[in-house]
Amino acid sequence: MNLQVKQPNKFPDECTLNQAIDLFYQKNGFGPIVGDREPLTVGVYTGCLIVPMPNIGVRHKYLKYHDIHHILTGYTVGRIGEGEVSAWELGTGSMFSHPILGIMNLIALSTGFFLEPKRMLQAYKLGLKSSNNYDLKTRIWLDSHADEITIRELVQLKLAHKPKIFLHWLRWIEFAVYLSAAILIHAIVVIPALILRIVSYLLAGEPFIEIIKPAKRSDLY
Repeated sequence: MNLQVKQPNKFPDECTLNQAIDLFYQKNGFGPIVGDREPLTVGVYTGCLIVPMPNIGVRHKYLKYHDIHHILTGYTVGRIGEGEVSAWELGTGSMFSHPILGIMNLIALSTGFFLEPKRMLQAYKLGLKSSNNYDLKTRIWLDSHADEITIRELVQLKLAHKPKIFLHWLRWIEFAVYLSAAILIHAIVVIPALILRIVSYLLAGEPFIEIIKPAKRSDLY
């Protein structure tokens, strides 16, 4: 694995948004998929598995703005980093931007919380003081000014810019609800997938001990 991928997604403050997006794609080894090249499914980190989920239109519509959140916060694209950016997005109110976005955040949050709970809490706390880019007005503005606005300016506008958190205690109750839902979704998705995996390997003649033996992961960042 390219060790650069494991580093935070931090780019020079003077970069324009478009320049930062290009650097983000280069650093992490992927880019936007357009036209008829869109896959029908996309792998989603869910516990110990990467589970194929439908590549629905909502995901594709908001993917670029999700990537911009990685650039804003510096969170990586590994299992932990995706959990962090999802916790951050939930803190900013992504569940109210679009329920599907919120559910996708919950899936990533469950994995991240099991791996690094403290970092998920810190990311959510940062999100409470920040704003996401999912509303229509912001998306239009970003698209029309992506060659002009710098990362420094965008961070000042969006990251930890709120001086006070409205109903602070209620937002943490909200997080507890999110976490409970995330764990439930995790169980619903992972348990059947894990059973299917074990059965498939057994039918293929693999020893059971080899099936359940934890694999050394390279994406825990």
